[in-house]
Formats: sequence, structure tokens, C-alpha cells
Amino acid sequence: MRIGTRASALALAQAGTVAELLGEDTQLVAVTTSGDRDRDRGGTPTPSGEQDTQEAQPTQGAQDKERWVKELELALLAGEIDLALHSAKDVPSVLPEGLELAGAPRRADPLDALVGAASLAQLRDGARVGTSSLRRAAQLRAVREDLDVVAIHGNVDTRLRRLAAGELDALVLAAAGLQRLGRGEEIGALLGELVPAAGQGTLVLEARAGDEGAHAAARAITDSATWDALHAERALVAALHASCNTPLGAYATIGDEGVVLRTFVGLPDGSAWLRDEAPPAASALEAGALAGQRLLSAGAGELLRRAEELAA
Repeated sequence: MRIGTRASALALAQAGTVAELLGEDTQLVAVTTSGDRDRDRGGTPTPSGEQDTQEAQPTQGAQDKERWVKELELALLAGEIDLALHSAKDVPSVLPEGLELAGAPRRADPLDALVGAASLAQLRDGARVGTSSLRRAAQLRAVREDLDVVAIHGNVDTRLRRLAAGELDALVLAAAGLQRLGRGEEIGALLGELVPAAGQGTLVLEARAGDEGAHAAARAITDSATWDALHAERALVAALHASCNTPLGAYATIGDEGVVLRTFVGLPDGSAWLRDEAPPAASALEAGALAGQRLLSAGAGELLRRAEELAA
């Protein structure tokens, strides 16, 4: 079984974990995406993964997100690989014709992590906090409007070096990424007050439609709760028709009463935002649709429109 993956250190670490689950006959195939090439030239930031929110029709935001998966999907369609492995938060809502999501192993920690301090409350007034994510920036400003939230890009090591050099007081990164890179000791606090990105902490396998062998392999390592949560979060993204310019959080949990979806949508500057926790729904798709309806009825449509205008 040939598993395609991006060639970054984090992607390879993630792929190694999945390869172990799939078994000895698994071969990793590293694929450099256009997003990777542009990042290496300094032209495009690393994928925030925070706006895993593509519109049903192509937009510039959707095209930007596709830069991190396009070459993997082309290799899959060409039969050069059997499965493509992605961070779920980087996968657009609409997949190319002939491709399907096939499975997802157990989700890692979905929360955002604070590096450099033991809590947001411990940061000094006006502290400089680095993040590459509109979603994180919006929520940080909503929690503490005094913070100086700084856009910072590059891989995890680059960001940690800038923190160590004193350029920043703290960083906010995905806990799962730090843990998968063996840097979990850097985490000062898990930020439960922030709503994670849709799919954060989840790895997802994509396969050709009709490739029963690939689908069977993916199903064999799929965690049902992770799979349901991912579909609920992606259903919310679709219901809102959000784009990469939208600070959107979506975190689903599966319990005895059904699927519960916690959500956030706001403006990048933190000046306006909505948070919600929808009642339990019977299915993942129902949970996403319900959460979307509740947000839209509370004014999320206007926030989405204003976020797009600010990004224009």
C-alpha cells in the first residue's frame, strides 16, 4: 500500500504513525506540494490549518488551501499512490471528482497549545503572541484585547527559535503537531477556552472512488468517534459556506446523547464574534447543519461577509 504524504518533518512524522497502523507492506511516498515550494521561496505562509473552510464554489481562499493537497490528489488520480494522507484541517470541503475520504485513525489532542507561558492570564499586558491563524488571532483578541497578536509563519522549529530569541512572549500552536514532533514538553498550557479548527488533530486518508483495497485498509484503522466528529465539523463548514478568510472554530464530541458541536465565528481583529454549543444531534451531518443554522440565525452571515471584505 503506497501512502502519499507531504515531505515536511511534521507530515512525515504523521505518516510514519499511520504506516505503523497499516502494517509492514506500507510504503511512504513523499510529495512536494505547490504550497511547500512557495513557502520555501518565502512566497506563501505555512498552512494555518485553522481555516479548513472552503466554499462550495471555488474561491481564492479555496485555491490557496488546495495548494497543500493538490499534488497529492493528482498522484492519487494518476495511480502513483493508493492513499493520500492529509491533516484533516487542510482538506477542502469539496473534493476532486473521483476521490473520497476513506478513513481516519484516532484523533490526537485537538486543542491549541500555549508555548512560553503557563496560561493566557499569566501573560503581561500587551504581550506579543505569535500565531499563523486567523481563528486563533480572533479568539485570542476576544479573550484578551490587550494582547499584541503577531502573524508568524514557518515550521514549528522556526517559530520556537523566534520565541527563544525573545521576539515573542508566547506562541499558540496545535498541540497535536507539537506532540507528533516530539516537542510536547514545550506546551505550557492547553487552551480549552479556544475552539479548535475543524479537523484539528485529525489525520484523514483519501482514496480513489471504487478502490476497494485502499478503502478497506483505511477503514481498518478508522476510529468511529473521530470519523463522526470530522464529518460533523466539515458539515458545519459546508453549511456556512465559509472561506479561508473566516476565523471559524468547530469541535465535535460524541456522547451517549449524540453529536455535540461547539463553534466560534468572528472577525480577525476580535471586535465581533459568536460562540455556541448546539444541542446533541443524532448524526454528524445533522449536527453540522444544526450548528450552522444556529450561528446564521445569530448573525454569522454578516460576520462572514465582513471577514471577506477585510481580506479583500
